[in-house]
Amino acid sequence: MTAAASVSPAFDDALVTRYADKIRATGKIDPDLYEKYNVKRGLRNADGTGVLVGLTAIGSVHGYMISESEKVSVPGQLFYRGINVNDLVKGFQTERRPGFEETAYLLLFGELPGVRELQLWNGLLDTCRRLPDGFKESAIIRSPGKDIMNSIARAVLMAYLHDPAPDRLDVETTLRQSISLIAQFPVIAAYAYQAKAHYHMGQSLMMRYPETGKSTAENFLMLMREDGLYSPLEAELLDLCLVLHAEHGGGNNSAFTTHVVTSSFTDTYAAIAAATLSLKGPRHGGANLRVMEQMREIKEHVEHWNDEDEVAAYLTRILNKEAGDGTGLIYGLGHAVYTLSDPRTGILRDKARALARAKGRDEEMALYETIERIGPALFNRNRAKPRDLCANVDFFSGFVYDMLNIPVDLYTPLFAISRVVGWCAHRIEELLNGGPIIRPAYKAVFEQRPYTPLSERNGA
Repeated sequence: MTAAASVSPAFDDALVTRYADKIRATGKIDPDLYEKYNVKRGLRNADGTGVLVGLTAIGSVHGYMISESEKVSVPGQLFYRGINVNDLVKGFQTERRPGFEETAYLLLFGELPGVRELQLWNGLLDTCRRLPDGFKESAIIRSPGKDIMNSIARAVLMAYLHDPAPDRLDVETTLRQSISLIAQFPVIAAYAYQAKAHYHMGQSLMMRYPETGKSTAENFLMLMREDGLYSPLEAELLDLCLVLHAEHGGGNNSAFTTHVVTSSFTDTYAAIAAATLSLKGPRHGGANLRVMEQMREIKEHVEHWNDEDEVAAYLTRILNKEAGDGTGLIYGLGHAVYTLSDPRTGILRDKARALARAKGRDEEMALYETIERIGPALFNRNRAKPRDLCANVDFFSGFVYDMLNIPVDLYTPLFAISRVVGWCAHRIEELLNGGPIIRPAYKAVFEQRPYTPLSERNGA
Protein backbone atom coordinates (compact mmCIF):
# COMPACT_ATOMS: atom_id res chain seq x y z
CA MET A 1 0.00 0.00 0.00
CA THR A 2 1.29 3.45 -0.84
CA ALA A 3 0.12 6.91 0.11
CA ALA A 4 -2.09 8.53 -2.49
CA ALA A 5 -0.17 10.95 -4.68
CA SER A 6 -1.10 14.56 -4.04
CA VAL A 7 -2.29 16.66 -6.95
CA SER A 8 -1.58 20.38 -6.76
CA PRO A 9 -2.84 23.04 -9.16
CA ALA A 10 -0.27 24.55 -11.51
CA PHE A 11 0.14 28.00 -10.00
CA ASP A 12 1.58 30.89 -11.97
CA ASP A 13 4.31 31.97 -9.53
CA ALA A 14 4.48 35.50 -10.90
CA LEU A 15 0.73 35.91 -10.49
CA VAL A 16 0.81 34.56 -6.95
CA THR A 17 3.64 36.97 -6.10
CA ARG A 18 1.59 39.87 -7.47
CA TYR A 19 -1.41 38.84 -5.40
CA ALA A 20 0.78 38.45 -2.32
CA ASP A 21 2.10 41.97 -2.83
CA LYS A 22 -1.48 43.25 -2.92
CA ILE A 23 -2.21 41.51 0.38
CA ARG A 24 0.88 43.02 1.97
CA ALA A 25 -0.12 46.47 0.77
CA THR A 26 -3.75 46.29 1.90
CA GLY A 27 -3.58 43.89 4.84
CA LYS A 28 -1.13 45.67 7.14
CA ILE A 29 -2.73 47.74 9.90
CA ASP A 30 -0.95 50.74 11.41
CA PRO A 31 0.49 49.49 14.75
CA ASP A 32 -0.33 52.83 16.42
CA LEU A 33 -4.05 52.14 15.94
CA TYR A 34 -3.89 49.22 18.38
CA GLU A 35 -2.74 51.60 21.11
CA LYS A 36 -5.17 54.34 20.02
CA TYR A 37 -8.18 52.05 20.42
CA ASN A 38 -6.80 50.26 23.49
CA VAL A 39 -6.87 46.88 21.75
CA LYS A 40 -6.08 43.98 24.06
CA ARG A 41 -3.81 42.15 21.61
CA GLY A 42 -3.52 38.49 22.48
CA LEU A 43 -6.28 39.14 25.05
CA ARG A 44 -3.62 40.66 27.31
CA ASN A 45 -3.58 43.87 29.26
CA ALA A 46 -0.78 46.40 28.87
CA ASP A 47 1.11 44.91 31.85
CA GLY A 48 1.04 41.42 30.33
CA THR A 49 -1.72 40.04 32.52
CA GLY A 50 -4.56 38.19 30.84
CA VAL A 51 -7.91 39.79 30.08
CA LEU A 52 -10.55 38.11 32.25
CA VAL A 53 -12.99 36.43 29.84
CA GLY A 54 -14.33 33.52 31.85
CA LEU A 55 -14.41 31.45 35.02
CA THR A 56 -13.20 27.90 35.57
CA ALA A 57 -13.15 25.39 38.41
CA ILE A 58 -10.71 23.03 36.65
CA GLY A 59 -7.18 24.42 36.72
CA SER A 60 -5.38 27.50 37.98
CA VAL A 61 -2.00 28.97 37.07
CA HIS A 62 -0.48 31.40 39.59
CA GLY A 63 2.69 33.27 38.67
CA TYR A 64 2.15 36.83 39.85
CA MET A 65 -0.12 38.99 41.99
CA ILE A 66 -1.52 42.49 41.56
CA SER A 67 -0.58 44.77 44.45
CA GLU A 68 -1.63 48.43 44.38
CA SER A 69 -2.33 48.11 40.65
CA GLU A 70 1.15 46.74 39.94
CA LYS A 71 2.16 43.27 38.78
CA VAL A 72 4.33 41.58 41.42
CA SER A 73 6.23 38.36 40.64
CA VAL A 74 5.75 35.36 42.94
CA PRO A 75 6.92 31.72 42.84
CA GLY A 76 4.77 29.77 40.38
CA GLN A 77 2.01 27.44 41.49
CA LEU A 78 -0.26 25.12 39.49
CA PHE A 79 -3.52 23.75 40.87
CA TYR A 80 -5.72 20.96 39.53
CA ARG A 81 -9.24 21.30 40.97
CA GLY A 82 -7.76 23.23 43.89
CA ILE A 83 -5.01 20.69 44.65
CA ASN A 84 -1.42 21.87 44.30
CA VAL A 85 0.23 19.79 41.58
CA ASN A 86 3.30 19.36 43.80
CA ASP A 87 1.15 17.64 46.42
CA LEU A 88 -0.58 15.53 43.76
CA VAL A 89 2.75 14.30 42.37
CA LYS A 90 4.21 13.67 45.81
CA GLY A 91 1.13 11.62 46.70
CA PHE A 92 1.19 9.06 43.89
CA GLN A 93 4.99 8.89 43.65
CA THR A 94 5.32 8.23 47.37
CA GLU A 95 2.99 5.27 46.87
CA ARG A 96 5.06 4.23 43.82
CA ARG A 97 2.21 4.10 41.32
CA PRO A 98 1.41 5.96 38.09
CA GLY A 99 -0.53 9.21 38.45
CA PHE A 100 -1.88 10.20 35.04
CA GLU A 101 -5.07 8.16 35.29
CA GLU A 102 -5.78 9.54 38.78
CA THR A 103 -5.09 13.05 37.45
CA ALA A 104 -7.55 12.54 34.59
CA TYR A 105 -10.21 11.43 37.07
CA LEU A 106 -9.55 14.49 39.23
CA LEU A 107 -9.76 16.94 36.34
CA LEU A 108 -12.94 15.45 34.91
CA PHE A 109 -14.89 14.76 38.10
CA GLY A 110 -13.49 17.32 40.53
CA GLU A 111 -12.32 14.91 43.22
CA LEU A 112 -9.67 12.27 43.84
CA PRO A 113 -10.82 8.67 43.37
CA GLY A 114 -10.88 6.16 46.22
CA VAL A 115 -9.15 2.79 45.86
CA ARG A 116 -12.18 1.04 44.37
CA GLU A 117 -13.11 4.01 42.19
CA LEU A 118 -9.57 4.19 40.78
CA GLN A 119 -9.72 0.48 39.93
CA LEU A 120 -13.03 0.98 38.11
CA TRP A 121 -11.68 4.04 36.30
CA ASN A 122 -8.50 2.27 35.18
CA GLY A 123 -10.62 -0.64 33.98
CA LEU A 124 -12.86 1.70 31.99
CA LEU A 125 -9.86 3.30 30.28
CA ASP A 126 -8.52 -0.18 29.52
CA THR A 127 -11.74 -1.19 27.75
CA CYS A 128 -11.73 2.01 25.68
CA ARG A 129 -8.13 1.95 24.46
CA ARG A 130 -8.64 -0.31 21.46
CA LEU A 131 -9.77 1.54 18.36
CA PRO A 132 -13.04 0.54 16.64
CA ASP A 133 -12.81 -2.20 14.03
CA GLY A 134 -11.37 -0.85 10.80
CA PHE A 135 -10.59 2.54 12.31
CA LYS A 136 -6.80 2.40 12.16
CA GLU A 137 -6.98 1.23 8.56
CA SER A 138 -9.40 3.92 7.37
CA ALA A 139 -8.27 6.83 9.56
CA ILE A 140 -4.51 6.22 9.75
CA ILE A 141 -2.96 3.59 7.48
CA ARG A 142 -4.72 4.45 4.21
CA SER A 143 -3.69 8.11 4.49
CA PRO A 144 -0.40 8.16 6.40
CA GLY A 145 0.44 11.73 7.25
CA LYS A 146 3.83 13.41 7.46
CA ASP A 147 2.79 15.47 10.49
CA ILE A 148 1.53 13.48 13.47
CA MET A 149 -0.55 16.30 14.95
CA ASN A 150 -2.43 16.65 11.68
CA SER A 151 -2.91 12.89 11.62
CA ILE A 152 -4.32 12.93 15.16
CA ALA A 153 -6.74 15.74 14.32
CA ARG A 154 -7.92 13.90 11.21
CA ALA A 155 -8.42 10.69 13.20
CA VAL A 156 -10.42 12.59 15.82
CA LEU A 157 -12.69 13.98 13.11
CA MET A 158 -13.14 10.51 11.61
CA ALA A 159 -14.14 9.18 15.05
CA TYR A 160 -17.31 11.22 14.50
CA LEU A 161 -18.32 8.64 11.89
CA HIS A 162 -18.09 5.80 14.42
CA ASP A 163 -20.31 7.53 16.99
CA PRO A 164 -24.05 6.72 16.79
CA ALA A 165 -24.94 10.09 18.34
CA PRO A 166 -22.00 12.40 17.63
CA ASP A 167 -23.89 15.70 17.84
CA ARG A 168 -25.61 15.24 21.19
CA LEU A 169 -24.53 17.75 23.84
CA ASP A 170 -25.84 16.13 27.02
CA VAL A 171 -23.30 15.41 29.78
CA GLU A 172 -23.58 11.62 29.50
CA THR A 173 -22.85 11.55 25.77
CA THR A 174 -20.08 14.15 26.00
CA LEU A 175 -18.49 12.22 28.86
CA ARG A 176 -18.55 8.95 26.91
CA GLN A 177 -16.92 10.70 23.96
CA SER A 178 -14.33 12.32 26.24
CA ILE A 179 -13.36 9.07 27.97
CA SER A 180 -12.93 7.32 24.62
CA LEU A 181 -10.73 10.12 23.30
CA ILE A 182 -8.59 10.23 26.47
CA ALA A 183 -8.06 6.45 26.28
CA GLN A 184 -7.41 6.37 22.52
CA PHE A 185 -5.20 9.43 21.99
CA PRO A 186 -1.99 7.53 22.91
CA VAL A 187 -2.90 4.68 20.55
CA ILE A 188 -3.80 7.03 17.70
CA ALA A 189 -0.52 8.95 18.14
CA ALA A 190 1.57 5.76 18.24
CA TYR A 191 -0.15 4.29 15.18
CA ALA A 192 0.12 7.59 13.28
CA TYR A 193 3.86 7.64 13.90
CA GLN A 194 4.28 3.98 12.90
CA ALA A 195 2.39 4.68 9.66
CA LYS A 196 4.60 7.68 8.91
CA ALA A 197 7.74 5.69 9.71
CA HIS A 198 6.65 2.93 7.33
CA TYR A 199 5.26 4.86 4.37
CA HIS A 200 7.45 7.96 4.48
CA MET A 201 10.65 6.73 6.15
CA GLY A 202 10.98 3.19 4.81
CA GLN A 203 10.73 1.40 8.15
CA SER A 204 8.86 -1.78 9.00
CA LEU A 205 5.21 -1.32 9.95
CA MET A 206 4.81 -2.28 13.61
CA MET A 207 1.42 -2.00 15.30
CA ARG A 208 0.50 -3.99 18.37
CA TYR A 209 -2.60 -3.74 20.52
CA PRO A 210 -2.59 -1.84 23.83
CA GLU A 211 -2.52 -4.11 26.85
CA THR A 212 -4.91 -4.12 29.80
CA GLY A 213 -3.44 -3.53 33.21
CA LYS A 214 -0.80 -1.13 31.93
CA SER A 215 -0.81 2.61 32.58
CA THR A 216 -1.08 5.15 29.77
CA ALA A 217 2.68 5.78 29.92
CA GLU A 218 3.49 2.07 29.93
CA ASN A 219 1.20 1.37 27.00
CA PHE A 220 2.69 4.21 24.96
CA LEU A 221 6.27 3.04 25.53
CA MET A 222 5.25 -0.52 24.71
CA LEU A 223 3.50 0.56 21.48
CA MET A 224 6.49 2.63 20.37
CA ARG A 225 9.32 0.16 21.01
CA GLU A 226 10.14 -2.76 18.77
CA ASP A 227 10.77 -5.03 21.76
CA GLY A 228 7.95 -3.48 23.81
CA LEU A 229 10.27 -3.15 26.83
CA TYR A 230 10.86 -0.22 29.19
CA SER A 231 12.27 0.31 32.67
CA PRO A 232 10.18 1.36 35.69
CA LEU A 233 12.09 4.66 35.78
CA GLU A 234 11.29 5.35 32.13
CA ALA A 235 7.59 4.68 32.66
CA GLU A 236 7.61 6.80 35.83
CA LEU A 237 9.17 9.77 34.09
CA LEU A 238 6.84 9.64 31.09
CA ASP A 239 3.88 9.34 33.45
CA LEU A 240 5.14 12.43 35.29
CA CYS A 241 5.37 14.38 32.03
CA LEU A 242 1.77 13.45 31.23
CA VAL A 243 0.59 14.61 34.66
CA LEU A 244 2.41 17.95 34.39
CA HIS A 245 0.97 18.71 30.94
CA ALA A 246 -2.62 17.61 31.57
CA GLU A 247 -4.09 21.04 32.37
CA HIS A 248 -3.02 24.67 32.55
CA GLY A 249 -6.12 26.78 33.16
CA GLY A 250 -8.76 27.97 30.74
CA GLY A 251 -6.66 30.75 29.26
CA ASN A 252 -3.97 28.77 27.45
CA ASN A 253 -4.43 28.84 23.71
CA SER A 254 -5.73 25.31 23.15
CA ALA A 255 -8.04 25.27 26.18
CA PHE A 256 -9.45 28.64 25.14
CA THR A 257 -9.89 27.24 21.64
CA THR A 258 -11.95 24.45 23.19
CA HIS A 259 -14.17 27.01 24.94
CA VAL A 260 -14.54 29.13 21.79
CA VAL A 261 -15.44 26.22 19.52
CA THR A 262 -17.67 24.54 22.12
CA SER A 263 -19.61 27.78 22.59
CA SER A 264 -20.89 27.39 19.03
CA PHE A 265 -22.46 24.05 20.12
CA THR A 266 -20.45 22.04 17.62
CA ASP A 267 -19.67 18.38 18.33
CA THR A 268 -16.97 17.04 20.67
CA TYR A 269 -14.80 15.74 17.83
CA ALA A 270 -14.69 19.12 16.08
CA ALA A 271 -13.82 20.89 19.33
CA ILE A 272 -11.01 18.49 20.27
CA ALA A 273 -9.61 18.49 16.72
CA ALA A 274 -9.50 22.30 16.84
CA ALA A 275 -7.69 22.22 20.19
CA THR A 276 -5.22 19.68 18.80
CA LEU A 277 -4.34 21.93 15.89
CA SER A 278 -4.02 24.92 18.21
CA LEU A 279 -1.51 22.97 20.29
CA LYS A 280 0.46 22.10 17.15
CA GLY A 281 1.75 25.66 16.79
CA PRO A 282 5.38 26.35 17.77
CA ARG A 283 4.18 29.14 20.07
CA HIS A 284 2.25 26.55 22.09
CA GLY A 285 2.85 22.80 22.12
CA GLY A 286 5.80 22.87 19.72
CA ALA A 287 7.98 24.87 22.11
CA ASN A 288 10.10 21.93 23.30
CA LEU A 289 11.12 21.26 19.70
CA ARG A 290 12.64 24.74 19.52
CA VAL A 291 14.49 24.07 22.77
CA MET A 292 15.94 20.84 21.37
CA GLU A 293 17.00 22.51 18.11
CA GLN A 294 18.76 25.30 19.99
CA MET A 295 20.39 22.90 22.44
CA ARG A 296 21.82 20.89 19.55
CA GLU A 297 23.40 24.06 18.22
CA ILE A 298 24.79 25.01 21.63
CA LYS A 299 26.33 21.56 22.11
CA GLU A 300 27.96 21.80 18.69
CA HIS A 301 29.50 25.24 19.27
CA VAL A 302 30.43 25.08 22.96
CA GLU A 303 33.46 22.83 23.31
CA HIS A 304 33.56 22.62 27.12
CA TRP A 305 30.03 22.18 28.48
CA ASN A 306 31.25 22.51 32.07
CA ASP A 307 32.90 25.88 31.39
CA GLU A 308 30.31 28.41 32.53
CA ASP A 309 32.11 31.33 30.89
CA GLU A 310 32.20 29.56 27.52
CA VAL A 311 28.51 28.68 27.79
CA ALA A 312 27.68 32.27 28.77
CA ALA A 313 29.66 33.64 25.82
CA TYR A 314 27.67 31.59 23.32
CA LEU A 315 24.33 32.39 24.97
CA THR A 316 25.28 36.07 24.68
CA ARG A 317 25.84 35.58 20.96
CA ILE A 318 22.35 34.06 20.70
CA LEU A 319 20.82 36.96 22.62
CA ASN A 320 22.67 39.44 20.39
CA LYS A 321 21.24 37.65 17.32
CA GLU A 322 24.76 36.69 16.22
CA ALA A 323 23.94 32.98 16.56
CA GLY A 324 20.86 30.78 16.63
CA ASP A 325 17.83 31.52 14.49
CA GLY A 326 18.16 35.29 14.74
CA THR A 327 15.30 35.85 17.18
CA GLY A 328 17.54 36.73 20.12
CA LEU A 329 15.69 34.24 22.33
CA ILE A 330 16.89 31.46 24.59
CA TYR A 331 14.10 28.96 24.09
CA GLY A 332 12.66 27.40 27.21
CA LEU A 333 13.24 30.52 29.31
CA GLY A 334 10.18 32.63 30.05
CA HIS A 335 6.45 32.04 30.32
CA ALA A 336 3.25 34.00 29.76
CA VAL A 337 2.20 33.63 33.42
CA TYR A 338 5.06 32.20 35.50
CA THR A 339 7.69 34.73 36.54
CA LEU A 340 10.01 33.57 39.33
CA SER A 341 9.52 29.85 38.73
CA ASP A 342 7.49 27.26 36.83
CA PRO A 343 6.38 24.65 39.39
CA ARG A 344 6.40 21.92 36.75
CA THR A 345 10.06 22.58 35.93
CA GLY A 346 11.31 21.82 39.43
CA ILE A 347 9.39 18.55 39.60
CA LEU A 348 10.58 17.40 36.18
CA ARG A 349 14.18 18.52 36.69
CA ASP A 350 14.66 16.34 39.75
CA LYS A 351 13.43 13.21 37.98
CA ALA A 352 15.33 14.09 34.80
CA ARG A 353 18.57 14.02 36.81
CA ALA A 354 17.86 10.42 37.84
CA LEU A 355 17.18 9.35 34.26
CA ALA A 356 20.30 11.20 33.02
CA ARG A 357 22.39 9.23 35.53
CA ALA A 358 20.83 5.96 34.38
CA LYS A 359 21.46 6.84 30.72
CA GLY A 360 25.01 8.18 31.23
CA ARG A 361 24.05 11.72 30.22
CA ASP A 362 24.96 13.62 33.41
CA GLU A 363 27.20 16.08 31.57
CA GLU A 364 24.38 17.01 29.21
CA MET A 365 21.98 17.44 32.13
CA ALA A 366 24.51 19.73 33.82
CA LEU A 367 24.61 21.89 30.67
CA TYR A 368 20.84 22.32 30.80
CA GLU A 369 21.03 23.33 34.45
CA THR A 370 23.84 25.80 33.75
CA ILE A 371 21.75 27.50 31.06
CA GLU A 372 18.74 27.53 33.37
CA ARG A 373 20.82 29.19 36.08
CA ILE A 374 22.71 31.85 34.09
CA GLY A 375 20.29 32.46 31.21
CA PRO A 376 17.90 34.90 32.93
CA ALA A 377 20.70 37.22 34.10
CA LEU A 378 22.27 37.23 30.63
CA PHE A 379 18.87 38.00 29.08
CA ASN A 380 18.40 41.01 31.39
CA ARG A 381 21.94 42.36 31.03
CA ASN A 382 21.85 45.93 29.70
CA ARG A 383 18.05 45.94 29.55
CA ALA A 384 16.35 49.15 30.63
CA LYS A 385 13.42 47.17 32.03
CA PRO A 386 14.57 43.78 33.32
CA ARG A 387 11.92 41.09 33.57
CA ASP A 388 11.61 38.07 35.80
CA LEU A 389 12.46 35.00 33.77
CA CYS A 390 12.41 31.31 34.64
CA ALA A 391 12.87 28.03 32.83
CA ASN A 392 9.51 26.61 31.76
CA VAL A 393 8.56 22.95 31.60
CA ASP A 394 9.44 22.75 27.90
CA PHE A 395 13.08 23.46 28.72
CA PHE A 396 13.50 19.95 30.15
CA SER A 397 10.63 17.95 28.61
CA GLY A 398 12.27 17.57 25.19
CA PHE A 399 15.49 16.33 26.82
CA VAL A 400 13.45 13.80 28.82
CA TYR A 401 11.73 12.52 25.67
CA ASP A 402 15.11 12.28 23.95
CA MET A 403 16.48 10.17 26.82
CA LEU A 404 13.39 7.95 26.47
CA ASN A 405 14.29 7.43 22.77
CA ILE A 406 10.98 8.94 21.71
CA PRO A 407 11.15 10.32 18.14
CA VAL A 408 11.04 14.10 17.79
CA ASP A 409 7.86 13.74 15.72
CA LEU A 410 6.05 12.66 18.88
CA TYR A 411 7.10 15.43 21.27
CA THR A 412 4.08 17.64 20.60
CA PRO A 413 1.69 14.66 20.21
CA LEU A 414 2.73 13.56 23.72
CA PHE A 415 1.58 16.99 24.91
CA ALA A 416 -1.77 16.34 23.20
CA ILE A 417 -2.04 12.85 24.73
CA SER A 418 -1.90 14.54 28.11
CA ARG A 419 -3.75 17.82 27.48
CA VAL A 420 -6.80 16.14 25.90
CA VAL A 421 -7.88 15.55 29.50
CA GLY A 422 -7.97 19.28 30.18
CA TRP A 423 -9.69 19.99 26.87
CA CYS A 424 -12.46 17.52 27.62
CA ALA A 425 -12.96 18.94 31.11
CA HIS A 426 -13.17 22.47 29.71
CA ARG A 427 -15.64 21.41 27.02
CA ILE A 428 -17.96 19.89 29.60
CA GLU A 429 -17.61 22.99 31.79
CA GLU A 430 -18.50 25.26 28.85
CA LEU A 431 -21.58 23.16 28.02
CA LEU A 432 -22.72 22.98 31.64
CA ASN A 433 -22.54 26.71 32.22
CA GLY A 434 -24.35 27.66 29.04
CA GLY A 435 -22.74 30.98 28.21
CA PRO A 436 -23.35 32.82 24.94
CA ILE A 437 -21.28 32.07 21.86
CA ILE A 438 -17.84 33.61 22.34
CA ARG A 439 -17.57 36.58 20.05
CA PRO A 440 -15.12 39.37 20.98
CA ALA A 441 -15.19 42.67 19.12
CA TYR A 442 -12.92 43.76 16.26
CA LYS A 443 -13.01 47.43 15.29
CA ALA A 444 -12.99 48.16 11.57
CA VAL A 445 -10.34 50.78 10.69
CA PHE A 446 -11.14 51.28 7.00
CA GLU A 447 -12.98 54.22 5.46
CA GLN A 448 -16.27 53.56 3.71
CA ARG A 449 -16.12 53.96 -0.06
CA PRO A 450 -18.54 53.52 -2.99
CA TYR A 451 -18.64 50.50 -5.27
CA THR A 452 -16.82 51.11 -8.56
CA PRO A 453 -18.26 49.52 -11.74
CA LEU A 454 -15.86 47.16 -13.48
CA SER A 455 -15.51 49.44 -16.53
CA GLU A 456 -14.32 52.33 -14.35
CA ARG A 457 -11.65 50.51 -12.34
CA ASN A 458 -7.91 51.05 -12.79
CA GLY A 459 -5.61 48.27 -13.93
CA ALA A 460 -5.71 45.67 -16.63
